[in-house]
Amino acid sequence: MILRYLAAFGPATAGDARTWSGLSGLGTVFERLRPRLRTFRDERGRELFDAPDGPLPDPETPAPPRFLPVYDNAVLSHDDRARVVRAFEPRRLGYMEGVNFGSVLIDGFVGATWTLKRNAKTAALRIAFIGKLPTHERVAVEEERYRAGAAEEAVLRSRLARALIVAVCQRRQAESERENGCENCRNARAQ
Repeated sequence: MILRYLAAFGPATAGDARTWSGLSGLGTVFERLRPRLRTFRDERGRELFDAPDGPLPDPETPAPPRFLPVYDNAVLSHDDRARVVRAFEPRRLGYMEGVNFGSVLIDGFVGATWTLKRNAKTAALRIAFIGKLPTHERVAVEEERYRAGAAEEAVLRSRLARALIVAVCQRRQAESERENGCENCRNARAQ
């Protein structure tokens, strides 16, 4: 189980695995597995374990934005969530209390939240950025939202996916002041 956990979430501390699994006594399990694992130290000096063949990109490699669902393990499976959730100003301290939104990872950290607002005929994906972000990061999030919506439309051809594409295209159209909209938006409206 620990090797599979590390393959999905490593590098991680024994405390991270305990938080994820709910099991106690994992320190001894990690000690028994130590010869089969890679170890590292984080910036706070904590020992991190990883699967022997786990990918380890260059620290300077930017992580693309990713939309995560509510209660996703990528956010919740850490004993110390500071590895994925940056410290916020006091009004943001309740970030995880009463969660009813998904998270958006920006360069590997939660940088925004998302909600889906639906009615009988439309749906809108709303993004709330946490703090100030450079323009290029905001644009990357919008592009990921569009990409995810376009992929959903292509696979499912659902009303929801078409509504997402139209909403994103309308926003892009307003921002760029294009008169005819983009091809994806016209196609979604035609279906």
